Amino acid sequence: MNLTGNTILITGGGSGIGRGLAEAFHALGNQVVIAGRRQAVLDETAAGNPGMKSLSLDIESPGSIRSFAAQVAAEYPSLNVLINNAGIMRAEKLLAQPADLADAEAIVTTNLLGPIRLTAALLPHLQNQPHAAIMNVSSGLAFLPLSLTPTYCATKAAIHSYTLSLRYQLKATNTEVLELIPPYVATDLMGGASDPRAMPLDKFITEVMAILKQQPTPPEICVESVKPLRFAAESGKFDVIFNGLNSSMADIH
Repeated sequence: MNLTGNTILITGGGSGIGRGLAEAFHALGNQVVIAGRRQAVLDETAAGNPGMKSLSLDIESPGSIRSFAAQVAAEYPSLNVLINNAGIMRAEKLLAQPADLADAEAIVTTNLLGPIRLTAALLPHLQNQPHAAIMNVSSGLAFLPLSLTPTYCATKAAIHSYTLSLRYQLKATNTEVLELIPPYVATDLMGGASDPRAMPLDKFITEVMAILKQQPTPPEICVESVKPLRFAAESGKFDVIFNGLNSSMADIH
């Protein structure tokens, strides 16, 4: 992946990992466009990074995604990088779920259908660029789930699978497909910002950008601290790590 000379769209770019990536790419001279539902957060991030742009996006609405894709392609015809980062994470008690499964359905719509829909809507535009890239943000929990957040982990496992298929189908095209696999990072997701067990966001972004500088860029972007989760099955320690993780994280909510 080229780290300069891009026009980059980042969903969920107003906070957390999305904001960290947006600011890192912006600092390298790329045109960065952040998108999300919270306009005030987008405005604050863009204001702190002169030249960065923002657009409102309701990632849960198919119609909104289609109109948004048309708008961003028209306003930024050089758009060549899509980073599907927007996501929500909620604890679920499977023995006491509401009848409408509102949390589970919102998580699936945002974390899985959102990236699939936005990728589909923008792929024709990306294919017209000399070089393009799609980066899907999954999670270490795609490979070893946290039982408190079952639907979140399931959506991230699905994003990993979808990314593999997308990469294979696009292997003969101009569009590179990457997967960013974060560990537990100190963001507002599930209160991680104040949890000393979480990886500091600035350290995570610094390590990610260093990996992206490698040539060729690895298809999976894994910082060192996520590798025990990513390769739990391969290491033969899945059960031990699974039980340890779920015991140690039983207090989050």
